[in-house]
Amino acid sequence: MDGFFPAFVAALLAECGDKTQWLALALALHFRRVALVLAGIAVAAFANAALAALGGTLLAPMLTPEAAKLMLALALCFAGVGALMRQTPSLPLRATRLSPFIVSFFSFFVLELGDKTQFLTFAISLRADAFWPTIAGATAGVVLTSAAVALASKAFERLPLTTIRRCTGALFLVSGLWTAISALRLI
Repeated sequence: MDGFFPAFVAALLAECGDKTQWLALALALHFRRVALVLAGIAVAAFANAALAALGGTLLAPMLTPEAAKLMLALALCFAGVGALMRQTPSLPLRATRLSPFIVSFFSFFVLELGDKTQFLTFAISLRADAFWPTIAGATAGVVLTSAAVALASKAFERLPLTTIRRCTGALFLVSGLWTAISALRLI
C-alpha cells in the first residue's frame, strides 16, 4: 500500500476537471461504446503510469531521500499550477474507421505523456519502493475519474469544475510547498 494510496489519490485529484476528462467525455459521446473507450483509456493510463514508475524506480538509487522529497514537492507544485490553468473542452472528433479502443488508447496515451499525473507518479515512485502498487494506484485513479465522466456525462457538465480545479490546485500547491520546506529542513 506504500505506493498505491498516494498514487491513487494524486491521480484522482490531478485528473479532476483535467483535459483528459474532456477527452473521455468526447470519446464516450462520439463512439457510444463506453466499455471499449474505457478499456483503451485504462491500457493507456497503465502504460503512462508504468513509464513514470519505471523512470522513478531507475532514478531512485541515484538520489538522496531529500532530493526525492524535493522532486515530489516539485511535482505537487507542478500539479497545483496545472490545476489552476484554464481547461477547454476537446475539439470535435472526426469520423474514423478505427475501433473506439484504438482511438481511445492512442489519444489518451499521447495526451497524458508528460502530464501532471505522470510527473506525480514518477515522483511517488522515487520515494515509495513499490513499483507495481504505484502503477496500480495511478491507473486506478485515472480510470475512476474517466469512468465517472464517461458514464455520467450529464452530471459532469453540471459540476462546478472551475471551483473543483481551484481547490485541488490550492491543495497541491500547499502540499508541495510544505513538502519542499520539510525536505529542506526549514521546519
